[in-house]
Amino acid sequence: MESMVFNVLNFGAVGDGRVNDGPAIQEALLSCKAHGGGKVVFPPNHTFLASPFDLVSNLELYVGINTTILAHPDESYYHRSAFRDNFKEGSIWIGGKNLQNIRITGEGEINGNGIAFMGKELRDAFELKPFESIDPRPHLLVLENCKDIKIQHVTFKDAAYWGLHFIGCNGVEVSDLEIRNNLKIRNSDGIDFNHTSNAVVKNCLIESGDDCICFKNRREYSDYGICSNITVSNCELVSTSCGIKLGSENISEISDIWIEYCTIRKSNRGLGIQNRDEGIVKNVVFRYIIIEGRLFEDVWWGKSEPIYVTAYPRPPEKSKDGSLRFPEGKTQGSVGEVSDILFENIQCDSENGVFVGSSSPQKMNRIRFKKVTLKVSQKTHFGNLKYDLRPCEEGDFLDVGLYGFYSHRAEDVSYENCTVSIDPGCTRPLIGPYGRGA
Repeated sequence: MESMVFNVLNFGAVGDGRVNDGPAIQEALLSCKAHGGGKVVFPPNHTFLASPFDLVSNLELYVGINTTILAHPDESYYHRSAFRDNFKEGSIWIGGKNLQNIRITGEGEINGNGIAFMGKELRDAFELKPFESIDPRPHLLVLENCKDIKIQHVTFKDAAYWGLHFIGCNGVEVSDLEIRNNLKIRNSDGIDFNHTSNAVVKNCLIESGDDCICFKNRREYSDYGICSNITVSNCELVSTSCGIKLGSENISEISDIWIEYCTIRKSNRGLGIQNRDEGIVKNVVFRYIIIEGRLFEDVWWGKSEPIYVTAYPRPPEKSKDGSLRFPEGKTQGSVGEVSDILFENIQCDSENGVFVGSSSPQKMNRIRFKKVTLKVSQKTHFGNLKYDLRPCEEGDFLDVGLYGFYSHRAEDVSYENCTVSIDPGCTRPLIGPYGRGA
């Protein structure tokens, strides 16, 4: 039996790019829900300007060819926080909570209209607008406590904050997508798995002005479980920050993550484990990955480290990345262990070396590098190279010179068949292939 079809034009949507079609879209979705589910269609050759709306269960949301769903630029529409009682880190545009059986398909585009929410354009980033009570920058898609999600073929574009944000979800498949965010918009992650398990990302192209794919356990959603059993394969990633990152927010456990057969290009950091809270990171495999790194300005975290594995407590001062992240009533945080991490068959071409660092040797266990090749080549003319520890109670940067592989208070690190070379045209002196700091 074929599912019922709900064309948004039949519910009052205009699709001319000027009229706010958000209420009409919501009516179509509610009618779909009332009938037990079906296919909500955005027909071809339209632009649907839309204020926030929520998805429903048993839904296929289909975006036709040459059609765009465009976030309405009026900031007064965006009053739902993406992080519960934390109103300082974006709002929700397309949402959904306690749902199941969701499909988003089609050949069209879902566009967050990101530049409309920015301040003036600077050399390496857009200025962030001040706000009073809530940061209106919308996350493109926020699904909380949802099951059985498949998103295929649609293009997601120009997020003003995070792109696809999965919170406490179970059973997510993201495949054959293009996610093209503006490389100058801060916080415009591609995909964030937040307390989410049993997910697959494959065959995607992601460009992001922050992390392309990120794994987290945020404190605002501590009632949900761990982040575990997720595979990323055959993806091409471009990031002004980190191609694939675990952390920095992690209050419980990130485990059993497989990243393979991916290419990371023109990124400020390639593969990153950035543990900064009491949670642990364990059983992570990175293999068959090509990384091309380059430096950006300090507004972006990272110093062209192709691989970065760290465990440091957050700084205690009151700031976005300080006390806001601590347990209730605490003025200082702690950091959990990072263990059983494998990097195998990784090719790196970057301006800086591989870095493994922690607040104490006990925090870093069984970190293995196998057949990792590094070529140091100069692509930009930024100043002295350092390792970027942000956010960290010990300070922002560690200045020890350029090594191929450097470990800072990390002793249980092994290297097998790893090589380091330096491009003849590089003017930065390589101190040595391996270094260790107390």
